[in-house]
Amino acid sequence: MINYNIEDIRSQFPILERKIDGKPLIYLDNTATSETPRCVVDAIVSGYCDTKANVHRGVHTLSQEATELQEECRRRVRDYIGASSEEEVIFTRGTTEGINLVASSFGSLFPKDGEIILTVMEHHANIVPWQLIAQETGAVLKVAPVDKSGQIILSEYEKLFTRRTKFVSATHVSNTLGTVTPVAELIAIAHRHGVRIMIDGAQSVAHIPVNVSALDADFFVFSGHKIFAPTGIGALYGKKEVLEAARPYHGGGNMIADVTFERTIYNPAPNKFEAGTASIADAVGLGAALEYLTAVGMDAINRHEHELLQYATKELSKISGLHMIGTAANKASALSFILDGVPDEKVGEYLNQYGIAVRTGHHCAQPILRSFGLESVVRPTLAFYNSTEDIDALVKALKSLAH
Repeated sequence: MINYNIEDIRSQFPILERKIDGKPLIYLDNTATSETPRCVVDAIVSGYCDTKANVHRGVHTLSQEATELQEECRRRVRDYIGASSEEEVIFTRGTTEGINLVASSFGSLFPKDGEIILTVMEHHANIVPWQLIAQETGAVLKVAPVDKSGQIILSEYEKLFTRRTKFVSATHVSNTLGTVTPVAELIAIAHRHGVRIMIDGAQSVAHIPVNVSALDADFFVFSGHKIFAPTGIGALYGKKEVLEAARPYHGGGNMIADVTFERTIYNPAPNKFEAGTASIADAVGLGAALEYLTAVGMDAINRHEHELLQYATKELSKISGLHMIGTAANKASALSFILDGVPDEKVGEYLNQYGIAVRTGHHCAQPILRSFGLESVVRPTLAFYNSTEDIDALVKALKSLAH
């Protein structure tokens, strides 16, 4: 583990040296996408400059080296999320593709009267694929509610289970409220009813230590670009027996053992779900990002961010007319709010004049916002390279706007 020094960490991210209209960039849009450390950029460049070749089946040196680099990244994902085998790790383009893969490969097998349980906090990417499956199969979607703080009501969640329940898909951390859901309990309840469950880890893996084996999750999915890696890469974890039972998502090269015009024999997972040429250099970048985070230490990252979240919440609550949205006791990253008399978009534009990057809008999570009577919020979100100085600048700008 490396020494957790905020200035040393910030120095690893070249973009944090930028100025916006002459003012230092204060990047607080980390839930949308995180920035990339120099070591990840270097790994991608090396992938293109030193070992660019297609993976698998090549006997020449470059192909063998590229294959080993990609598979080493798979092993890093395995270790980072606590999977029992790299065969349970599938590369995807990101969380959205991972969810669609599960919905298509596993959800399409649901019977006509099947039921799928979601939570009201889900990102649209964990709603729309299941709506499509419901339209295709005739299944019914059921939605677990949250309390006034934005936390799932476990008793109401369990009431949704019936003998027809076939699947649960739930977020680990709300991208809008920052709520850390009680995933261990969600999984245990689902399994008590004999139901498989997928956890959307897009907003958790960069902030909270994750061990899918300890959680006993059936599926777990996340994106590289939210964990300091490139865009266009992500990973899906699935238990081996579940992946064996699911049908392929795409057809093409690499996922087959033998093909004739009469039938195809598929390779076992993960190749079964990785048709075509993968984003090899981006997989290498993902591996480099996970290696870097492991060196920093997820416990240290989680502790720093928790302290920063508490500090920010305290300081933001002092601003007249500012109302925090999502006040669950267990939160990560997100500091969503509304400001009396100022449209959210105007708040974002005003903060940008000070070099402060935040996200405004519905954040692809309209159902949860509407449950609070809102269509839009301002959403600053934290990462481990943010500092109390970033929060002070945000608070100072908002106070000048509020007055």
